[in-house]
Amino acid sequence: MSGIIYPDLKDRPVKETICLFDVDGTLTPARLSVSKEMLQTLSDLRKKCAIGFVGGSDLVKQEEQLGQPSLPATALFDFCFSENGLTFYREGEKMASHSFIQWLGEEKYQKLARFVLRYLSELEGLPRMRGTFIEFRNGMVNISPVGRNASKAERDEFEAWDKKSKCRENMIAAIKKEFPDIGLTFSIGGQISFDVFPHGWDKTYCLQHVEAEASEAGRSGIHYKNIHFFGDKAFEGGNDWEIYQDSRTIGHAVKGPEDTMAQIKKLFDI
Repeated sequence: MSGIIYPDLKDRPVKETICLFDVDGTLTPARLSVSKEMLQTLSDLRKKCAIGFVGGSDLVKQEEQLGQPSLPATALFDFCFSENGLTFYREGEKMASHSFIQWLGEEKYQKLARFVLRYLSELEGLPRMRGTFIEFRNGMVNISPVGRNASKAERDEFEAWDKKSKCRENMIAAIKKEFPDIGLTFSIGGQISFDVFPHGWDKTYCLQHVEAEASEAGRSGIHYKNIHFFGDKAFEGGNDWEIYQDSRTIGHAVKGPEDTMAQIKKLFDI
């Protein structure tokens, strides 16, 4: 894909259309790298309409999965919405950024963190505990009962156990009970963790940036009437649900990267 020149956003053949993609389980296997076939499919799609990714992780992790030796992820997509769009790249240029800690405040955050760590310390039956149980990000915190340092095999093991034990579901219920008025949303994503962020800071947050293309100075002037979203956690409680069922989007539930490619090729005649 290096060296390819794409049409200007206004000149893409499929007019007023953008395709947004979840990362883990949609463009890539969970926490693994994107395939060459997927990159080629995305490149072919980008010649027809605007494309972007939206994920809860920070850009560093997304670069590990999507970036290439010759091209960063910010060059492979027209729009890059890290941390659900709280950090935003448009045609390779960094735009707006917002902060979870400024919104919540240090005192409330520490109360939440202490509760989570105490809950985990008393949790029985976990197959493994591997470290980095709370990952602090710009737009959210990510909580993982097994720990984000778990290996691929340990992640698979936890995922299978979690399906039986409902560990993440039960933990979210406990936090909601402890902090009923804190104004936070909880969203299960990937194999091993769940995200915690302010109400409205789910993946729909990125849509304000898409809508701004029509009106803000220095943008393309395009009113994106067709906003396609592809995600593998498109069920209630999953971290793709809110944007998948939003009235502004056309939602596509996928079963994995292979299914994502198949749906793209069928929808856009690639």
